[in-house]
Amino acid sequence: MAEKAGLAERRAERREMMISGNLLKVIPIVALPMIVSMLIDALYNLADTYFVSQLGITATAAVGVNDSLLHLMRSVAMAFGMGASSPISKLMGAKREDEASRVASTAVFSSMIMLSFLAAIAYAFRESFVVFLGATEGATPYAVEYATFILISAPFTAGEVTCSHTLRAEGSTTYSMIGMVSGCVINVILDPIFINVFGMGVGGAALATTISKAISFAILISPFLRGKTLIELKFKFFTPKWEIYKEIAKMGIPTLLRSSVMSLSAVFINNMARLFGDSALAAVSVANKCARLVGSAVLGFGQGLQPIGGYCWGARKYARVRKAFWTSTGIGAVVALVLGAAMFIFTPQILGLFMDVEKDAETLRIGTLMLRTQCITMFPHVWVMIINGLYQALGRPVEATILGLSRQVIFLIPAAFILSKTVGVNGLACSQAVADILSLIISVTLVIHQMKKIKKLRDGDEPLAGYGLARKME
Repeated sequence: MAEKAGLAERRAERREMMISGNLLKVIPIVALPMIVSMLIDALYNLADTYFVSQLGITATAAVGVNDSLLHLMRSVAMAFGMGASSPISKLMGAKREDEASRVASTAVFSSMIMLSFLAAIAYAFRESFVVFLGATEGATPYAVEYATFILISAPFTAGEVTCSHTLRAEGSTTYSMIGMVSGCVINVILDPIFINVFGMGVGGAALATTISKAISFAILISPFLRGKTLIELKFKFFTPKWEIYKEIAKMGIPTLLRSSVMSLSAVFINNMARLFGDSALAAVSVANKCARLVGSAVLGFGQGLQPIGGYCWGARKYARVRKAFWTSTGIGAVVALVLGAAMFIFTPQILGLFMDVEKDAETLRIGTLMLRTQCITMFPHVWVMIINGLYQALGRPVEATILGLSRQVIFLIPAAFILSKTVGVNGLACSQAVADILSLIISVTLVIHQMKKIKKLRDGDEPLAGYGLARKME
């Protein structure tokens, strides 16, 4: 009884913070752990790239090619994690915690089963798979070696991602941060040991990542097992019923399509870069990873808006939904401008950490152009993600899908193809920045329309058609 009373009290406190707390305090509280988690995700790949870069440009290119594999695996896991986040947040806001626990448990266990099955298929055809991802002839052996261990990590990757999103959805973002940070620290420690001490090369970097993800998953699931969370994650709550999968699919399928197509767009970019040689392929890989590192520091505000918006929408606090969006936009703008400017200034020094400046002058030149153009468009990138976070919070899959695909698919692929054919490798380097500007135009158009609709609602009114909570899912 005392345990249940304590759980109910924590749920009430969390709900009160989400729907009534000072947003200038609540948004950083919710977003900061998410930012750190996203930074950690970016650092995973950067750590491997840093240590592997000591083996040469070809090895660096091989690890870069496998980024697409990692993203494809995470896409499947995120389909369950992000798909469950919206109903979990709204159910928590509506005080329907038992249903939220069923959604969470079903999402976590289903993602681990699904991703393990898909990874087993990819493992059987891994050599052909890495060639499809964009590996050059010289990079293919390294890429296969790296992919072998990454595919083995599939169940841990699925568990890590879905547990992290479940913790974020209920507002317990600190636990999510601790799990992700721990995994990254372990990865950084193990990388040089496996690569240099044990002489395992590229495979050592992948093995370090696999072990770190397993440990990260163990840490992330431990709060649920110890009863420290608001949601209960137990196998008895695993409810593979259509009603629950339907709710997860509303945002899960758009997330899967958006994220997996983004991964495929990265494959397209890798194959375009491959035409210009290993130097271009390595430059694209390293520059994108560095941009992702800074982008993660500000994109967390988009993810941070999702649980706050979901709670407030479920509680029918519509004015607070609007206020949370504009507050996130303001904070994101400041952070994007400051960090974007800093990376722009120190771009050559940052890229120099991953390559020999004298031997790899062409790689450095291409990477510098690519990274600096993305720094210039950092705020448009961030605002698109914050707007996307709003639509995720409201459970609007069509708009969220359009926004997610605009930057990495709808505009990026045509821009990369046209610019690389007309301008060459320099055009390819600038294509992401061009896509950021074009996607901002679409995003602003959508959010103006959305804000007008929300503004018409008074707190306590019935939600707009198509925005309501799921029906009972016991």
